[in-house]
Amino acid sequence: MGVSSFANYSVEDICDASQTITPIGHAIQVYSMKDRAKQERIIKRAEKAGCVAIFLTADSPVLGVRYNEHRNDFRTPEGLSFPMLERTSEEIRADTHDAGFVGFNSDYHSWPREIPWLRTITNMQIWIKGIVTAEDVLLAREYGCDGVIVSNHGGRQLDGTPATIDALPECVEAAAGQIRIHIDGGIRSGQDIFKALALGAECCWVGRPAIWGLAVGRYILIGMALTDSNLQYDGEAGVSKMLDILYTDFRRCMQLTGCNSVAEISKSALGIARKNGPLARL
Repeated sequence: MGVSSFANYSVEDICDASQTITPIGHAIQVYSMKDRAKQERIIKRAEKAGCVAIFLTADSPVLGVRYNEHRNDFRTPEGLSFPMLERTSEEIRADTHDAGFVGFNSDYHSWPREIPWLRTITNMQIWIKGIVTAEDVLLAREYGCDGVIVSNHGGRQLDGTPATIDALPECVEAAAGQIRIHIDGGIRSGQDIFKALALGAECCWVGRPAIWGLAVGRYILIGMALTDSNLQYDGEAGVSKMLDILYTDFRRCMQLTGCNSVAEISKSALGIARKNGPLARL
């Protein structure tokens, strides 16, 4: 599980919660920050809590243009804080989302500045999140990063950026087995997971499907009325159902393509559309 710096719970609470059910690994997502002391505090808290990796966001020197946020004056709802960024609800709501981000985020992204410094303050793995080109994969290898996440930030940064599944093959080729490759963005089914693994990804991450699962609610019937007063949210069950759907779809996709193990998933199971119509093997 990747823990966002914008999480409304602390990394300690999140890591502790998972240990009571089925222990899982955690990574902390971080930004390049103007306040390096605060950035270091976030990283050290995450490492102490048991996180095994840093996901350094590389595609957010500034926020993309989001007209809907400007139109609606989007602000984090009252009562929600950002404990990892050390900001209270009152402090957050005093700024627009864009102004709040500009206030702490450094727009000076630099490989030689960031990666060596991170190596001096943590023993966690260092992954670069937000890669869509072979050139950046080669730089990640050059600077000794442990892995990259091929990601376009859910399409919320630069409009028109390539889909991550389209960027994946050149990134895998540039990795040449020397650095690990994960992917996120657009993973909506088990077939999407199958395609990503076939094209060389080691792992797929999901974001929006988990949020949709968290929004699941169920009505407690009082007579025949269905009102907000008898709506109970059941987010944990919703996320569990989302994972079950992905797992079942992925497993059956493997069965229908004749793959008996994940290791057998390869490009040979995929086809691409040619200009003259018939499918071609990859």
